[in-house]
Amino acid sequence: MTAAENVCYTLINVPNDSEPPSEISLKADLEKGEIKSKTEALKKVIIMILNGEKLPGLLMTIIRFVLPLQDHTIKKLLLVFWEIVPKTTTDGKLLQEMILVCDAYRKDLQHPNEFIRGSTLRFLCKLKESELLEPLMPAIRACLEHRHSYVRRNAVLAIYTIYRNFENLIPDAPELIHDFLVNEKDASCKRNAFMMLIHADQDRALDYLSTCIDQVHTFGDILQLVIVELIYKVCHANPSERARFIRCIYNLLQSSSPAVKYEAAGTLVTLSSAPTAVKAAAQCYIDLIIKESDNNVKLIVLDRLVELKEHPTHERVLQDLVMDILRVLATPDLEVRKKTLQLALDLVSSRNVEELVIVLKKEVIKTNNVTEHEDTDKYRQLLVRTLHSCSVRFPDMAANVIPVLMEFLSDTNEAAAADVLEFVREAIQRFDSLRPLIIEKMLEVFHAIKTVKIYRGALWILGEYCSTKDDIQSVMTEVRRSLGEIPIVENEIKRESGEVRAEEEVSAAPAQKLVTEMGTYVTQSALSSSRPSKKEEDRPPLRGFLMDGDFYVAASLATTLTKVALRYVLIVEDKKKQNSFLAESMLIMVTVLHLGKSSLPKKPITDDDVERISLCLKVLSECSPLMNDIFNKECRKSLSHMLTVRLEEEKLSQKKESEKRNVLVQADDPISFMQLTAKNEMTSKDDQFQLSLLAAMGNTPRKEASDPLSSKLNKVTQLTGFSDPVYAEAYVHVNQYDIVLDVLVVNQTADTLQNCTLELATLGDLKLVEKPSPLTLAPHDFANIKANVKVASTENGIIFGNIVYDVSGAVSDRNCVVLSDIHIDIMDYIQPASCTDAEFRQMWAEFEWENKVTVNTNITDLNEYLQHILGSTNMKCLTPEKALSGFCGFMAANLYARSIFGEDALANVSIEKPIHLGPDAPVTGHIRIRAKSQGMALSLGDKINLSQKKASV
Repeated sequence: MTAAENVCYTLINVPNDSEPPSEISLKADLEKGEIKSKTEALKKVIIMILNGEKLPGLLMTIIRFVLPLQDHTIKKLLLVFWEIVPKTTTDGKLLQEMILVCDAYRKDLQHPNEFIRGSTLRFLCKLKESELLEPLMPAIRACLEHRHSYVRRNAVLAIYTIYRNFENLIPDAPELIHDFLVNEKDASCKRNAFMMLIHADQDRALDYLSTCIDQVHTFGDILQLVIVELIYKVCHANPSERARFIRCIYNLLQSSSPAVKYEAAGTLVTLSSAPTAVKAAAQCYIDLIIKESDNNVKLIVLDRLVELKEHPTHERVLQDLVMDILRVLATPDLEVRKKTLQLALDLVSSRNVEELVIVLKKEVIKTNNVTEHEDTDKYRQLLVRTLHSCSVRFPDMAANVIPVLMEFLSDTNEAAAADVLEFVREAIQRFDSLRPLIIEKMLEVFHAIKTVKIYRGALWILGEYCSTKDDIQSVMTEVRRSLGEIPIVENEIKRESGEVRAEEEVSAAPAQKLVTEMGTYVTQSALSSSRPSKKEEDRPPLRGFLMDGDFYVAASLATTLTKVALRYVLIVEDKKKQNSFLAESMLIMVTVLHLGKSSLPKKPITDDDVERISLCLKVLSECSPLMNDIFNKECRKSLSHMLTVRLEEEKLSQKKESEKRNVLVQADDPISFMQLTAKNEMTSKDDQFQLSLLAAMGNTPRKEASDPLSSKLNKVTQLTGFSDPVYAEAYVHVNQYDIVLDVLVVNQTADTLQNCTLELATLGDLKLVEKPSPLTLAPHDFANIKANVKVASTENGIIFGNIVYDVSGAVSDRNCVVLSDIHIDIMDYIQPASCTDAEFRQMWAEFEWENKVTVNTNITDLNEYLQHILGSTNMKCLTPEKALSGFCGFMAANLYARSIFGEDALANVSIEKPIHLGPDAPVTGHIRIRAKSQGMALSLGDKINLSQKKASV
């Protein structure tokens, strides 16, 4: 057994560098030394026994010279010593010396000092020898009436453990504790007594609870928690008792303790699915989230609300509480806000969408007024996306949302502005009635847009959807305003040479009055102070982008001007006005081309952009009907098709989610009667307290494969050969942050192996928690040794080591058997996840570690290879199915996964089918992996390399 599995209150730190003392020197210190030296000697004895040393000669010395001492430190150390020292002979009989020790225990149980009494009672909980406990029973009973609560509560625990292990020693324990509980006033003593009755005699516990059920809300929180546990267990075993206790649980929802409220809400939902009960529990959860300051607590309780939502009948109740859930947005933590917005979005319905939008609009406006925090931009982005989703699902809301969001197009945070732009593009295409409003707002904020990417998108929207003469004139006015005076090259040369008049360059600012050190006033001219920095600042936005060498926006401008000019020609019949507008559009394009070819911009114009602008010039000079159709109709068709496909995908994913959640019962499904159902068949009958305890201990039951034995055997690793003197194999059990190695060690010799020790070391981001204890193995005997290894990051780890032992009676050195390496699979930590295309591209640009894996497989089908890679790496394919369907000889897909430690892993699969090599030719290509850490990128690459080839059947 490992130290973690033993019942232990004392952790002992063992220094590795100290030399073990001899038995003679220890005996001398224990017999003749001062108190201090006796304490040190006793500590050394404890450490030596823990390391597997047998010191039988010191037992009587300690009984004679150390046991009678009254020093508290020595008494504490003696309790540890008596816990670990062997108390029986080799044939299992109790040592004679232990009778003397038993008498010492009895004296300590009658000691006037309450600490010594209490700590001795605590120690007795760990004794497993009934012969030692039997003489002490009267003294333990007497401690139940001690004046101090510390003694009484430990006496209850001692009686409980003795009753559980040796019922014959105290058969009347439940009755004794019930009488004690009725008269007890201290909360901790009542809690321990009540807990014992729950596990030892549930009927008595219920009798006691029935007598005081109306006073439960006045009890201390530790007792209330145990009462909640009892009610849960009773109703879990016997559902007919629910009506009797549900009122008590309702009362506990008003407890002052957050822990009691949380447990009571969880219990209430499992006991009753009535809307009033679900509403009360959900309201309790929401109050907890708002009042608790710890973000981890908020996230845990939010998860419980999400679980409630998964139940179809509970979802309707939660829809009425959406506004209460949105109160959680006051929390500054981004993760809490993200989860809250997602929950609110899942619960939104036509009844509450209007209120939801009002709250979200207020939150968006708040982010404008808040001093910039690192998460403010991300939060604003989340709000924009949530409003976008609401408007798509409830088109009536779009008119309220758009004016507020359009203000953010001029935001310095490009990501939030890009989300707004995407939303506006979708809204203007889908909602014809909103087009005039969107165009108007877009023209209002156009001049204030600060980032080139947003400027490009805004230009495209204006060019595509401006259909009236006034709107087209407004677009031209805004473009001229953004470009400044044309021709651009001449104007810029004049600015450089300083020929532009001072009034144009310097805005009229009032002269400033300043105070000197002597207290006199001086006047400073605004003209002289601001002039040098004006050249950069005075440039209009579009000219600024062009001077920085960003000519992609020029190509976008040319397309926009071409669209509006062709539309203007169709709307306005006056030939003079038509020619004037066309000429102005062409002049703007030509001057931009001229600027690109000059040496003024920081970067020259690219050939692609030159070609695009030249094409637009040619289209405007000819004005053919075919070009008119392509520019003004085909572009919009493409957008419409893209939005339709995206909407279909969203509806499909929502349909899958709802199908997953809806519990469908077929007409011919068998009816399950609770009384007749075997325990292993009842999925909803899992004891939540037991499951949470198992989860805390790291023993969460996993869903095994169809054949549970085979899935467990897959994780058994053979560590030594069958012909080695010691055979070893390990079962590797991976929990979330640690690995438990259950090593079976078999002595295959006819000798007794002493001090048989499993020595382990790790490579990678693994850490051994404790050193396994040495064993003694009889001939052909076997034993299990457990070792815990902590995991800190997603990386391929290796555990290696050896088994060392002494042969009984042999004079040779220690023997050693080297173990095979245990490779820890990265797949145990990687889970499929999803992200947007924009987030994927951003992470792809940010992550510095890349691993390029060449495809080397025997699979001949592209789609089959992709599915094989997804299955073997636990990654999720972000590329939609429609983009992957069909056959064209090549395929590109983006994959994404996240580890349980929060690390992201990206992969891009680029593969092709070499048709010229015949139909049986295997797939070729590359997989590029990117991650933040080198270990993650390399480990994932190794995993793909190992599992590329399909196993032949």
